[in-house]
Amino acid sequence: MSVVDLGGERPERGGGTGGSLFQRFNRDEWSRLRAGTPMTLDELDVKQLSGINERLSIKEVEDIYLPLSRLLNLHVAASQELHAVTSRFLGTEQNKMPFILGIAGSVAVGKSTTARVLQALLARWPNHPRVGLVPTDGFLLPNLELEARGLMKRKGFPESFDTARLINFVADVKAGKPRVEAPVYSHFFYDIMPGQNIMVDAPDILIIEGLNVLQRGRVVKDGQAVPYVSDYFDFSIYIDADAKIIEQWYLERFMRLRETAFRDPAAYFHRYAKLREDKAMEKATSIWREINLVNLEENICTTRERADLILHKAANHRVDATLLRKL
Repeated sequence: MSVVDLGGERPERGGGTGGSLFQRFNRDEWSRLRAGTPMTLDELDVKQLSGINERLSIKEVEDIYLPLSRLLNLHVAASQELHAVTSRFLGTEQNKMPFILGIAGSVAVGKSTTARVLQALLARWPNHPRVGLVPTDGFLLPNLELEARGLMKRKGFPESFDTARLINFVADVKAGKPRVEAPVYSHFFYDIMPGQNIMVDAPDILIIEGLNVLQRGRVVKDGQAVPYVSDYFDFSIYIDADAKIIEQWYLERFMRLRETAFRDPAAYFHRYAKLREDKAMEKATSIWREINLVNLEENICTTRERADLILHKAANHRVDATLLRKL
């Protein structure tokens, strides 16, 4: 185990890590922290949880995600005990307090895969079997609204989200309200799906994954802080990799979708399936550099050091270092 220094250094284009705020573990050091935690997923589970261009292995789950699930399980238990202590002190009835886990990172870095794997692992621990998962894509403004505001090329940037609705949703879940609805986003249609919702009904744990979930709340003129979704997190994870590597992953995913989902005439990006391969690659590169890279540099990687834990990935999608915030 070693200490890595993040302080004062801004990694180039989202890659790298730094800070004495964190303890750095290589794969072997982190894997040993599994401490006998049993493997509860099989090969089929892992295959189904993998992403479009990120093929998980059983070993990756065992070395990286099982120790992480153990750490999170300990955090959940401590949070539940602290809530019980506070309730006893106040002499109030102990209501259920969901544990909120936030996962942040760039487009194409593997947030959704990490979220799915952790959901599956955490749900198999006996003391918190109800684990929900909500992507913040559903809280993007509808395309018609983005077009009216001139924000279509800023989709995924903080200003393209219905932030008030997102905060109200998380606040309601954290307060223990039953049957809280979250809107649904379709990557196929590239828009919010009217009338469709994810129902979150008093989970033990709720995982919220999205590009900008570690943003800070802003301060208004009277000095009052406006809360943001990260204010409700009990624990947060940032998925990190060098920006050039993430670009390659984005291009690979784009070209794979061009051969699959984009071929459907109903798909929003169907027009790209008709392009020659070189023209499609040129378009994908343009989208990455003009939109996603800008968002990464301006908004996303600037929040990395706010995370409780950073998973740093190498070019093969394997986590090569884990950084845990020091208490």
